[in-house]
Amino acid sequence: MNELQDLDASTAGEGGHTDRQRILRMTPDGKTSSSIEVNLRNRIEDLAQAIRDKDVDRLMTFYAPDVVVFDMRPPLDTHGAEAYRQNFERWFASFEGPLSFDYHELRVTPGEYTSFCRYLALIVGKKPDGRTSGYWARGTTCFERRDGEWLVTHEHISMPSHL
Repeated sequence: MNELQDLDASTAGEGGHTDRQRILRMTPDGKTSSSIEVNLRNRIEDLAQAIRDKDVDRLMTFYAPDVVVFDMRPPLDTHGAEAYRQNFERWFASFEGPLSFDYHELRVTPGEYTSFCRYLALIVGKKPDGRTSGYWARGTTCFERRDGEWLVTHEHISMPSHL
């Protein structure tokens, strides 16, 4: 594992040397957790833009082939990117034109090999009959680093329900 050493100026002796060194945690590829978070936030924003554009081909590049999804639409669980693609295609077809997809309260928890985020999303779009539809959804998206790329391997999307 790579190590990054940061001299603590408050304990440095003459010549700037210190007996105490602080070691910041880094991943095997030399990235800090804050750089992983920035990378994931950028990836999440790119994924959201693909949803806004209803670009299913671009969107599916973010998902691992073996992704498992708990989605709002049946079935109860969806296994595999191809099956999830069909959910997106049906969802996109239910709107005319682009979608508004805005994250709120996005929280990213970065890790070396797995990371996750949770968020609320406000989704607004025009239905084929001309009316505008808007609703809130909750999401948890789990990423794994595979061959140096962060891919979604699990996603859970839900909506509040009045029981």
